Amino acid sequence: MIITVTPNPSIDRTQSLDGPLVPGEVNRTVTDDVQAGGKGVNVATVCHTAGEDVVAVVPAANSSDFAALVRSSGVPAQFVGDAPVRTNITLTDGDGVTTKINSPGPTGTDGTDLTGALVTLLRGHESPDAGGPAPWVVLAGSLPPGYPEDWYARTTATAHELGYRVAVDTSGPALRALVDSAHHNPASAPDVIKPNAHELAEITGGDGAVLEDDAADGNLRPVVDAARSLVDTGFGAAMVSLGAAGAVLVDTDGAWYCPSPRVRAVSTVGAGDSSLAGYVLAAVRGGSSPERLGTAVAHGSAAVTLPGTTLPTPGDLPADTPAVRAVDDTPGD
Repeated sequence: MIITVTPNPSIDRTQSLDGPLVPGEVNRTVTDDVQAGGKGVNVATVCHTAGEDVVAVVPAANSSDFAALVRSSGVPAQFVGDAPVRTNITLTDGDGVTTKINSPGPTGTDGTDLTGALVTLLRGHESPDAGGPAPWVVLAGSLPPGYPEDWYARTTATAHELGYRVAVDTSGPALRALVDSAHHNPASAPDVIKPNAHELAEITGGDGAVLEDDAADGNLRPVVDAARSLVDTGFGAAMVSLGAAGAVLVDTDGAWYCPSPRVRAVSTVGAGDSSLAGYVLAAVRGGSSPERLGTAVAHGSAAVTLPGTTLPTPGDLPADTPAVRAVDDTPGD
């Protein structure tokens, strides 16, 4: 079982241009696509099409246009409350460059109703202690303006208390609050966190672009050391996406690197969500750490070959899982 939670869902409108985006000029679109979005919804979609049992929990009215879009995708979902859903716009030009315009989300809600609905759902499922591995809760995306910055930390601790494993993908103040909380409450540290290089640098220091460039040049030490600092804080694992350079995974058993296959990038929208879905899919199927990383990179690299917000299905994945190699993560001098 995989349960995803998206505190700040969105209706994603993706428009493709026939040439480069020219600011200040009239730009004409050649395609226009509208889908239900938000990181948790995207993760649920990928896992659902892969055949796993999923439920997407989202704060939206059951009668909303957003709910109708989710139902049309076939993804099982539970809708909570009646908060309005924001609209995000993505422009993809003819050169494959993506420009995103994201709304902040609704005000007037603090996440209490969403947390309560999630707890009820978790308690309603068969106890993880009944046998087999613990199911996963995926908490993903930005927080609406009214949510407390430590919402992810609190919700992670609650899910852990109920016996679930937790994956988190967020950024900004919510990510910093998650790291800060882990220092004094181990239960608030997720089993896996998935920052990109820039988000990792934001919480551990350094420069994200330098981390990516170093990795592309074969120097993985800086990103591995930064990810290891999160694991040493109490996080079960840190999977760091490095753009075209691939991804690194560090956990209590070691560190691994997987380069990204050479593909023609069409749109990067949803690539990170697809990577996290790949990790969780491998995890629920009993995959080792290297297998989780390889499956994550396979899903992320497949996502960038697809137009707009299209998410990869099993048929879109490469025939062979990308090769993963162990990385020396012993402390340097």
